[in-house]
Amino acid sequence: MFVSGDMIMSKRKKVRHSKIRNTGLLFEFLTRQVTADVLNKTQKSKAMKIIKKRFNEQTELGKELQLYNILITKKFNSDKKADFFISEVLQHRFSLNNAKLRREKYNVIKEIKDTFDLSKFLSSKINKYKIFASIYNLFENINNLSPDIKTRSHFNIVEHITTMIKIKKVNNQLSNNKDLRILSYKILLEKFNNKYSTLNLKQRQLLKEYINNISNTNLFKEYVQKEILYIKKILKSYQENINDKITKIKLKEATNSIYKFCGMGDKKVVEDSVAIQLMRYYELLKELKKIK
Repeated sequence: MFVSGDMIMSKRKKVRHSKIRNTGLLFEFLTRQVTADVLNKTQKSKAMKIIKKRFNEQTELGKELQLYNILITKKFNSDKKADFFISEVLQHRFSLNNAKLRREKYNVIKEIKDTFDLSKFLSSKINKYKIFASIYNLFENINNLSPDIKTRSHFNIVEHITTMIKIKKVNNQLSNNKDLRILSYKILLEKFNNKYSTLNLKQRQLLKEYINNISNTNLFKEYVQKEILYIKKILKSYQENINDKITKIKLKEATNSIYKFCGMGDKKVVEDSVAIQLMRYYELLKELKKIK
């Protein structure tokens, strides 16, 4: 019996991209929620709890997230290399335990629905939305895609990978996101040793720089180095105007120790402990301003 192409196409499932089932987008939305929690001084971030539980490297979701990240961040200078790379990533994706992945995705979606207002949670604009959607199509529905959607999704990714832009290379995107989560978590837990209740402009700016430069560790390192020089200069100016001998000695020690606590040496990534120490130095400047 003759089977037409139209009949074959009609048997295919109608494929639609789903934000809530897109692992890369789910992580993006959760990370943005962590940012909002930090800036709002929320003591226990529910978004961070979900990330730590559901997206660690031991889970299939965490493994799939790494594949999303590598397709988002990797760059090649030829279509041929990009094609080969995409096929290799797809092989890794199809080697994941699909039953376990579906179960983990069901559980994280349920937890998100139970925790957040879903319409607000999914409302943030994602700059690379088209790429996330294209990756989702190839990861989730490759056997059910029409030739048109499959081709479009594939070449969206090829175009993204071969579009050379001025970016700083990311050694490990997932690791950097983890650094952000650890920083946020520690700030919320410590709450600056339960002594500090408000963040000033410098402290908020530090958090924003840390969060906005997740994938650009060199830029954030430059920012920290500039702030160290700023803090050291201000501390020295206070030393000249303080008459109390003991306070003057302690202030001198704090000034001389700034590189010990906040310096990075040859390290490529700014550790969360450095950012926390900078926050404390900003707090010291706030106190000194009161007694000036």
